[in-house]
Amino acid sequence: MRLPDGFLDELRARTPLAAVIGRRVKLVRSGRQWKGCCPFHNEKSPSFYVYDDGYKCFGCGVHGDAVGFVMASSGLQFMEAVELLAGEAGLEVPRPTPAAAEAEKRRLDLHAVLDAAAASFQRRLRLPEGAKALAYLQGRGLADDTIARFGLGWSGDGRGALAADLARQDIDIAMLVEAGLMRESDDGRPPYDLFFGRVMFPIRDRRGRVISFGGRILGDGQPKYVNGPETALFSKRRTLYGLDRAREASRNGAEVITVEGYMDVIALHQAGFEGAVAPLGTALTGDQLEELWRLSPVPILCFDGDAAGTRAALRASEQALPTITAERSLRLSTLPSGEDPDTLVRRKGAAAFQSVIEAARPISLALFGLMSEGTGTSPEQRAGLRTRIEAIAATVKDRAMSSELKRALLDQFYASRPAPIRSTNGTAGRFARQPPQRIWPAVPRPALDPATARDQKERALTAILLNHPYLLPEMEEAFAAIDLSFERASLRTAILQWSSEADMLDSAALITHLTQTGLEALAFQALSAVPVPLPACAAKAAMPAEAASGWWHFFGLLEPDRLESEIAAAERDFNANFDPAGQRRLTALVQARNELRAGGHGSELGSSI
Repeated sequence: MRLPDGFLDELRARTPLAAVIGRRVKLVRSGRQWKGCCPFHNEKSPSFYVYDDGYKCFGCGVHGDAVGFVMASSGLQFMEAVELLAGEAGLEVPRPTPAAAEAEKRRLDLHAVLDAAAASFQRRLRLPEGAKALAYLQGRGLADDTIARFGLGWSGDGRGALAADLARQDIDIAMLVEAGLMRESDDGRPPYDLFFGRVMFPIRDRRGRVISFGGRILGDGQPKYVNGPETALFSKRRTLYGLDRAREASRNGAEVITVEGYMDVIALHQAGFEGAVAPLGTALTGDQLEELWRLSPVPILCFDGDAAGTRAALRASEQALPTITAERSLRLSTLPSGEDPDTLVRRKGAAAFQSVIEAARPISLALFGLMSEGTGTSPEQRAGLRTRIEAIAATVKDRAMSSELKRALLDQFYASRPAPIRSTNGTAGRFARQPPQRIWPAVPRPALDPATARDQKERALTAILLNHPYLLPEMEEAFAAIDLSFERASLRTAILQWSSEADMLDSAALITHLTQTGLEALAFQALSAVPVPLPACAAKAAMPAEAASGWWHFFGLLEPDRLESEIAAAERDFNANFDPAGQRRLTALVQARNELRAGGHGSELGSSI
């Protein structure tokens, strides 16, 4: 039995190949792909790679798709493998009926109709009638080879031009209507052209086949852009413009970037950003996000830097959050105000857009700014923001990811707490209009000398790890590099040696170990409230996120030049791997930097730690 190509395309799109193969092969992430040891021949070094829609072993040469893998690994026949995968994907396998066979034949015929239309549009672009359209494209900075690669064309000025052109190939009007190129009239008149007087953009599926068109009017008419209607081949909510080219580029390491429109995608591809795609005039849908994740575990969404861009970014984030996990998420980047990708690369070159991409932030860090945009500082507004934070984190279905996102957002929420307002009569408080209260003059503390101040920073940093040794895996490299006093350096050596051998990183177990090694006095000196009380982040009752950000804060005080490099390294690691530990580390580092800038955690040690 021959199954319809459309059904097989749907089955492949709904089948996560890495998950299917991962049942039989231990796979690890390798850039955009997965790799493992080939199940079809004995090998010790992995040479078996899994892509978004296929697998290949570079050792023995075996390759195929999901159906082929199930057949080869389970000994099933073609239809048995299809039925197994279809059942998991929630699809019903078409039965061989005359109606199904006729529908598939017409579907194949629609591809031929659209190919013929694409050729007609491209030919008209180079005729005298297409001169103004060609001048428009060239005026937008597109080179002739770019125009050809994307198959751009011209619809013709008058109605009926396409039907007359394709009639020579025995393509009738009924087929043009079915392909979405003409539309039935509501008043009984003959069908009419959907596209005329427009620059034409072929829309292709992930395999590069034309499935519809978009058209842009020349001049100031409305609507500026028109997309073809839903057909047997084309579904707007499931299609991304430029997907076929981005799919190939992503395999070669290109960043997958979602922008707004056709011209943005084409301009970026011409500038070297060949992983660019765009939704078709609407907000990103769940199906389009799934397509993005098939290309990259952490694609970038690029938005305008205005209020509309902020709203679009928040909508996209809310759409994506329910299905993000530790292995797939998003990064968000913002364009300079007044620019879009097309204008930015034309005016300032590829380097300017590269800077935008490099500044992309994980959704966990960008989301708070989006949610708090325009939110005031009153208790009611702050309470409302916290409620929204908890609600949006709860939409994440992955429980571990939901918990981590909530923690990251609340960390940023607390860090953004406004400083108390000081009234003109010198009294402190959030509400300056309260009646003045009697404030007893504070007895000033003498400033610490530099050596004593450094000692107190070292003590706080060490105390945090004594009370929270579970942080050691994240901090040990930075901890080992700090220039500490001799006695505290010996304590550090013992702590790091213990952490490399301990089964559980528990504070009581660490103190017991230090007691047994004769370092009890040094440990308790670090934990003592004398001569200066320890900050709250060093207390045993401190929350993990508070302790982590506090540690990095004191690290920044001791090693100010290294904090920014740690943040940059954490961003690179998180963008490459997107694991929860990396997210926690990056959040703690950014929180520490914010506290340093705000003067929190006792950065002024002359008065208090």
